Amino acid sequence: MGRLAELSGATVTVTGGFGLVGSRIVHRLRAVGAKPLAVGRLDAYGSKVYSTVFGISPADADVIAGDITDSTLMDDLISRSDYVVHAAALADVAECTRNPMAAVHANIAGTQTVLGAAARHSGTLKRLVFVSSASVYGLGSGASGQAARFSEDDALRPVSVYANTKVWGEHQTALALSGRDDSYAIVRYFSVYGEPQVVKENSHSWVVAWYGMRAALGLPLQLNGGGRQVRDFVHVDDIADATLLAAVAPRAHQATFNVGTGRATSIREVADLVRRHRPASPLVRTPMPQGDPLGACAATTRMKDVLGWEPAVGIEDGIQRYMEWVERTPEAIPDWLRNQQGA
Repeated sequence: MGRLAELSGATVTVTGGFGLVGSRIVHRLRAVGAKPLAVGRLDAYGSKVYSTVFGISPADADVIAGDITDSTLMDDLISRSDYVVHAAALADVAECTRNPMAAVHANIAGTQTVLGAAARHSGTLKRLVFVSSASVYGLGSGASGQAARFSEDDALRPVSVYANTKVWGEHQTALALSGRDDSYAIVRYFSVYGEPQVVKENSHSWVVAWYGMRAALGLPLQLNGGGRQVRDFVHVDDIADATLLAAVAPRAHQATFNVGTGRATSIREVADLVRRHRPASPLVRTPMPQGDPLGACAATTRMKDVLGWEPAVGIEDGIQRYMEWVERTPEAIPDWLRNQQGA
């Protein structure tokens, strides 16, 4: 367990505990003997996804179905916590673009509610980890063959509603927890993927899951803009470990750092890796969505230095694991996507 053994016996509030990242963090906390308090809404996916895919159920003693904008709820949970991982967000770039007020409600009003509770209980709270995103850096260059990297000291140039809310969240975290004894860490995730990620309708995020599930159904793989965009793909297992290390690492105190692999992989390369498992899957070129960055990879020096850690799952192994999971768990493919077969 290494450094994560320090969390044994600790109570940790995890907002967004019903999502891919939040649920994996909750499972990791359970495994190291911590006491997670998973809080979130049950409206992002179909009801069977939470219990059968993510392994999180409202019947679990450490699971609380609720909204992070509920100040009474958040005050109660955080008053009992040693740590907070604030992972809740409307994280779908397309949905945030279509419905900015929903993004404001979840990502700004919700974050302020969490931060307010954390500030009120800063005397007993050891640290809050705010989950941010590489989208705060902006468009990037899209050059997978070059060393195009986003560094923590780069200017923030958000080009989407979602990215704007994350920039605000970073600044507000530092402002709300600015006391001498307050502690926070900000982690900027690059492109999270991995089993059991499930796609959402009308979204263009989570390309590994999109391609994996479409390929399993024999549907074309859509190359938005030709697939020249690049991403630094980080497996959800690595994301969970990095986030929890950010909670306990002494040098993560009031630090901001990337969580990435340092490797840029193009969307076309992802399609090709998926097609190793489903070679008959056709490719179709589609328009570039609004707010979709060209991308770059993470500068990882600070992450490695602060956490004494680096990711363990490479993109080839991660995609293989995802494709094998889809084969074993076909019921995870949503019905609305199945209905596109033969359409």
